[in-house]
Amino acid sequence: MRHPAFSVGIGCASAALLAMAWIWPWTRMPVITFLCYGMAALGLSVLMRAGQVSFGHAMYALIAGYGAAFTVRTFPGTDALIALAAGVASAVIVGVVVAAFVSRYRGIFFGMLNLGISMVFYSLAGKLYTWTGGTDGLRFERPPLLGMALDRGEFEWGMTLLALLLALLLGWVVQRYFRSSAGQIAIAIRVNETRLEYIGLSARAAMIEAYVISSALVGIGGALLALAQGLMTPEGGYWLRSGEYVFIAILGGAGHAIGAFLGAAVFELILLVGAAYFTAIWQMVLGVTLLIVIFFAPSGLVGRFRQFRPGRAAEDQES
Repeated sequence: MRHPAFSVGIGCASAALLAMAWIWPWTRMPVITFLCYGMAALGLSVLMRAGQVSFGHAMYALIAGYGAAFTVRTFPGTDALIALAAGVASAVIVGVVVAAFVSRYRGIFFGMLNLGISMVFYSLAGKLYTWTGGTDGLRFERPPLLGMALDRGEFEWGMTLLALLLALLLGWVVQRYFRSSAGQIAIAIRVNETRLEYIGLSARAAMIEAYVISSALVGIGGALLALAQGLMTPEGGYWLRSGEYVFIAILGGAGHAIGAFLGAAVFELILLVGAAYFTAIWQMVLGVTLLIVIFFAPSGLVGRFRQFRPGRAAEDQES
């Protein structure tokens, strides 16, 4: 996907999103949500590169969201970018600690251990009412953005621009990671971890690196969405949210960074259409969509698109 047409397509899609958000202000929050979900799914794609799936990664969106909320409430007037950085830093710190434990495990043990840890954080967020607001969530005043106090519409527009810029930047960085030696080591973990150890490379160190990167990406999505909404609730770290991230990552495919955002776009489209026309069975629509992808595009939407491109065999070997 190094063809110039790919870059042109990304540019056109970005321009279309901005135009839509400018013309129809009600679409700004759905656009921000889709981009934040895409960044979170991008974090799952990093782990899937190594053949591992986490069923509890929404805890990093929860931690980062509350970290950003605490920053805004504790230090009134704090800029949204500083609150975002504080939230992501809190997610990374927890990610480093958790990675020291879960990096020893693989397969279902890896996924379920993450799920168990995430439910601990979810339970704490619901029980510590004094700090987190309990199930009602933690509301906070709209912070300034780049030092400017904005009204609701202007703030949502600014957050839309910020989300899009971060999505483009992180997509490029993750794709560079995929093509780097660290990304190739992640593939080696998935294919033959024993052989990797024989040549003197530490699979555990590579897993810790991938895990911390993953927690940071999910944290960025969680903190950004919390700041845009002005509210953080424990539901942001529930196992169903983790399942949504996994769904998006599988739907889009982990072969390329763009897959996370393709999956997020389809997911958000299904939610919007389902809420309008299939209110009682929108979960069934999601399930049917996932089954179709598994049967007809097992490598996700990205893998399906690659089948129609020349030189796809060489690219598939890199994935």
